[in-house]
Amino acid sequence: MTQTADITALLDAARDGDRGALDRVLATLYQELHTMARRQLAGQHGQTLDATALVHEAYLKLIGRREAKFDDRAHFFAYAASAMRSVVVDYARQRLAQKRGGDLHRVTDLPEDIEGGLRLDEDMLGLDTALTQLAAVDERLARVVELRYFAGLSELEIAALLERSERSVRRDWQKARLFLLASLKES
Repeated sequence: MTQTADITALLDAARDGDRGALDRVLATLYQELHTMARRQLAGQHGQTLDATALVHEAYLKLIGRREAKFDDRAHFFAYAASAMRSVVVDYARQRLAQKRGGDLHRVTDLPEDIEGGLRLDEDMLGLDTALTQLAAVDERLARVVELRYFAGLSELEIAALLERSERSVRRDWQKARLFLLASLKES
């Protein structure tokens, strides 16, 4: 049996409520999750949130939700990206509250990629708010942003996970980016 087939079988068992199966999925995919977290946090020196802590916090969010059901690998990674987003945003909020009372400033740029890692500051909070607005308008576009920004996946990797063409994912990314930039400038 291939690793993909093993993961699919474990995801099926996890969907049926088998917590041990979910633990085995996470153990199997831990390295991929850790790589995603490292990409996100690249350049964040001196922070208390590191890749290992991000993966562990995301894991706690994943197992803490009773409704967490994963249909397939793509759904699992989308859920993991969402959990990582939640952890990173919570961390940025806490950090800002401690640093200077949580003052926010206007975000005016959204980089094409996050090679240097996400900035855990008020920009993250503005992006989170704009992304929540985007999800209310178009869930698919919001998922592409989460997978790209919060999971650190490339367009090719996202296309494979979502079983769509890379060109389609690129178009979705551009639409989402325009929406987010407009939302960020309005706020």
